[in-house]
Amino acid sequence: MTKKIRIHLADDHQILIDGMKTLLHTVSNFEVVGFSLDGSTLFEEVTDNKTDILVLDISMPKKDGIEVIKEFSKKGFPCKVIILSSYDDLKIIKEVMKLGASGYLTKQCAGESIVEAIQSVFNGEEYFCNTVRAKIFNTATKDNSKLNKYTPSIDSILTGREIEVITLIALEFSGKEISEQLFISNNTVETHRKNIMKKLKAKNTISLVKFALKNKLIKS
Repeated sequence: MTKKIRIHLADDHQILIDGMKTLLHTVSNFEVVGFSLDGSTLFEEVTDNKTDILVLDISMPKKDGIEVIKEFSKKGFPCKVIILSSYDDLKIIKEVMKLGASGYLTKQCAGESIVEAIQSVFNGEEYFCNTVRAKIFNTATKDNSKLNKYTPSIDSILTGREIEVITLIALEFSGKEISEQLFISNNTVETHRKNIMKKLKAKNTISLVKFALKNKLIKS
């Protein structure tokens, strides 16, 4: 039998909690095991109910999401954390990801992304919704005259994240710089690089650059 993913929801709006519960209950291997309207006792709650994934708002009374993440980071994460927030400020995103969050979604895209986010994070991946990913990537490549608009067909070969990684590789970003720009770990960058090379049957970085040029990821 497929293991149930145990989910705890933390937001100061009961109506959002109720809506999320309704949505998540439609997924057979999801189980909402608890919810909180403030962050004061979240560490104890998610530990007691053996939570796998905490979906956490930034703005909450008594103890906000950033304070909760700091507490988790200090005591040891009892579960994985996905931030679900109205804020898309890159400073906040960068801060919570550095503290150990595994994903970040804006509330505007939660309905279409939250199921995928929970499944991805549970499987050990990091997850950003399209709005956040676009903002991060646009910031990383801002003012780069070699950046181009890629051909749509590339979507059938690489994932959105892989397109971002190969573009930055082609723009001569180092692994460390890609890690910093996309708010992912060095290990995750290397995993994406290996997956890209495997998919494209590329032998080296030069092959990746040639692919990026051919598919108009960057300008020559």
